[in-house]
Amino acid sequence: MKIVLVSTLLAFTVLSSGVFAQDSSGTRLPSVKIRNVTGDLFNTAEISTDNKPVIVSFWATWCKPCLQELQTYHGLYEEWQEKYGVTLFAVSIDDSRNASKVAPFIKSRNWTYKVLLDINQEFKRAMNVNNVPHTFVIMNGKVVFSHSAYSPGDEDELEALLKKLTGKEG
Repeated sequence: MKIVLVSTLLAFTVLSSGVFAQDSSGTRLPSVKIRNVTGDLFNTAEISTDNKPVIVSFWATWCKPCLQELQTYHGLYEEWQEKYGVTLFAVSIDDSRNASKVAPFIKSRNWTYKVLLDINQEFKRAMNVNNVPHTFVIMNGKVVFSHSAYSPGDEDELEALLKKLTGKEG
């Protein structure tokens, strides 16, 4: 009984820790039509079509860990673009009542990411996102890594991943 309980607790701890996990299946990015902050329609299948890493971060204006994560990425984004050719899509899951707040919100923080609005949470469901923040790394249209939650230092793990994927030490 003790062994089963310890094994179950260990498995739960690993699964809920928010550690980066490789998606060995190379799941294709789903095709969902959502809008960007300027109101233009965007097909999510077009997020990653070349051999460069793309970070897709699901977030919401009310989510403090999301804001902490994206603000941290903001400080590193220019460097990551230069070193690894990375692009970042911040996908807001704010509902229709709050979606109008997203553009001024990102402008006030000077975020230079591509921001998409998943108002009906169709992309979120298609990507099997349960909680935000949830970050994916995509290469050539396929999910190669997934990470949920945010703790300071996660960005270091993400950068190590970018180095590995691009073969660059930066």
